[in-house]
Amino acid sequence: MKALIQAIENYKPYNQQEVSDKAIILKALRDSSHITTRENKDHHLTASAWLINPERTKVLMVYHNIYDSWSWMGGHADGNPDLLQVAIKEVQEESGLQEVQVVSDQIFSLEILTVDGHVRRGDYVSSHLHLNLTYLLQASEQEALAIQPDENSDVAWFDLDQAVEASSEPWFRENIYTKLNNKLKEISI
Repeated sequence: MKALIQAIENYKPYNQQEVSDKAIILKALRDSSHITTRENKDHHLTASAWLINPERTKVLMVYHNIYDSWSWMGGHADGNPDLLQVAIKEVQEESGLQEVQVVSDQIFSLEILTVDGHVRRGDYVSSHLHLNLTYLLQASEQEALAIQPDENSDVAWFDLDQAVEASSEPWFRENIYTKLNNKLKEISI
């Protein structure tokens, strides 16, 4: 957990949202129990991936069944404090991709995400927060894709701007996906 806290402490926030969320995430890491598991019903760690093609012109999105929207890929830490590995595992599970490359092992973005109450696999999950770290990953558009039926019903590559527009979640479009695309355009890795 020490390495994760240090990585977040070293992360330079991109905007005011990240400044605020970084402080809250660090406090939760220091003060909360079971932060890497869903045993913490109020808030817990998750990891997401902004998965791009090598040319950095497209992003891979999944059609998320619970949210009824195109979205990035990601999931719960489930006890693993290595959130980069969590992001890679989630991409592989949700897209069927096996050849996923890490563009940078540094945190690409961080955010606190609200999750409305919902039913998952027959059980009710109360509203809670995801303390999320996003990583920049890449894969070939030529590799075969596959859905994960219990989580998504489609997987597709989108031009960067089309990925934002494909989402039916306004807050994600305006505050997350647009931010990720803007950051992508500004970096040279």
